[in-house]
Amino acid sequence: MKEVLQQLANLQYIDSRIDEIKQLRGDLPEEILDIETDIARGEAKLAKLEKEETDLTVEYDSLKLEIQSSEEKVSKYEDQQLAVRNNREYDALTKEIEAQKQVIENAKSRIEEVEKRKEEIGPELEAAKEELAQTKALYEQKQNSLEKVMKSTEDEEDVLVKKRKDVEKGIDERYMRNYKRLRNGLNNGIAVVAMDRGAALGMALPPQTQVEVRRMNKIIFDENSGRIVVDQSFFDTAKEQLTI
Repeated sequence: MKEVLQQLANLQYIDSRIDEIKQLRGDLPEEILDIETDIARGEAKLAKLEKEETDLTVEYDSLKLEIQSSEEKVSKYEDQQLAVRNNREYDALTKEIEAQKQVIENAKSRIEEVEKRKEEIGPELEAAKEELAQTKALYEQKQNSLEKVMKSTEDEEDVLVKKRKDVEKGIDERYMRNYKRLRNGLNNGIAVVAMDRGAALGMALPPQTQVEVRRMNKIIFDENSGRIVVDQSFFDTAKEQLTI
């Protein structure tokens, strides 16, 4: 039974260290994913504004040409009016002139709208570029932080994961079921605790329980938390054997 208790302590020691490594990374992976989404949105927004600016320039040039063409037609029709021989031809040319003048008026009105929007879009573009640059800078910062943590802990985690598999193979399935149930059901993931000066996780153990833990001949459960309680010596051995 001592071997079983030692293996359970070993497993808890490894899992606790892996948990510590994951805590070092914190929310960085999730934060980086969120920032990547923000970058994609920022790039889409910037691309949309740039396209709108280009479209406005194209439309502006087109409207200018349209005005020029209509003005030339008005001038031509007015010249033709001087040479007409009857009212019907004169009225027809008058209608054409009025139609072209309406085209000119509409185009000038639209040009005013385009110019106004082009004035507005400039600051919007600058703001979008600045926001995107800041988001990318934050991404680089978070990415570098994660890489530093990964670099400092990746090798240790790989070794711990391999050792964990070896330890788990040596534990009876029924004990593993209890361990997994406790670990998954507790907030801090601690299924096995060491008895320290007659207490487990700061909670005093009954004298009889303390005696049974020291005997090291069976699995003892803490009546308060439900955790497995083992003698401190098992964790001392785990630390000595498994510290990387």
